[in-house]
Amino acid sequence: MYIKFCRNYGGDKKDEAKENLSSQLSVELEGERGKQTEGNARLYRAGCLFLTLICLVLLLVVIILSVKLQTGSPDCPGSWETGAGTWTTGTNFPNTQRQQTVCNHCGNGWLPFEKSCFHLSTIRMNWSMSKRNCTARGGHLAVISSLGVQTFLTGATNEVFWIGLSSTGNQWKWVDNSALRTSYWEDNPAKGECGLLRGAGPPQKNWFRSNCAHSSYFICEKLP
Repeated sequence: MYIKFCRNYGGDKKDEAKENLSSQLSVELEGERGKQTEGNARLYRAGCLFLTLICLVLLLVVIILSVKLQTGSPDCPGSWETGAGTWTTGTNFPNTQRQQTVCNHCGNGWLPFEKSCFHLSTIRMNWSMSKRNCTARGGHLAVISSLGVQTFLTGATNEVFWIGLSSTGNQWKWVDNSALRTSYWEDNPAKGECGLLRGAGPPQKNWFRSNCAHSSYFICEKLP
């Protein structure tokens, strides 16, 4: 009986030791799993943060590019002046189009100068039809308000162009109804009621007159 009791007692001790060991192993395994889960959670949060930063950077780039497309390239001058871009000019416009190799606020077919845009036509019309054509383009026949504009347009071509100048009686006016104050008439400007600019002549004296019904190239002007 004593032997049986010792055996039972010893067996209970072994079972208890096994249970304690099993519990200890379970706790250690749960601890390891907890650490692994916590480590995975940290990696997940770090990955999410990294992807969020990338998305914000890409969004910022898209916004900046959108603003540039709407307002124009920052390389474009805020105030246009002579030589504000690099141009390649044919010797006989309009057979060879004049092209700008840098930015252009005005759009294709328009030349920027100072605060205006100019279009030199490639077709011939009479003065009235030329005026209507410029209006349809959102502008008007060119008004030459300074020697700078006069020199710029003279250097654009060797052809002859209608400008926005006509006479009623003996009074010459521009298409915006402003009176002619500074003129650049040739020494013998001929006769007629509408004004033309001769590109081959010197800027100071290259206007002449003609019958408004005659056909010629024409220069349009608009604001950007």
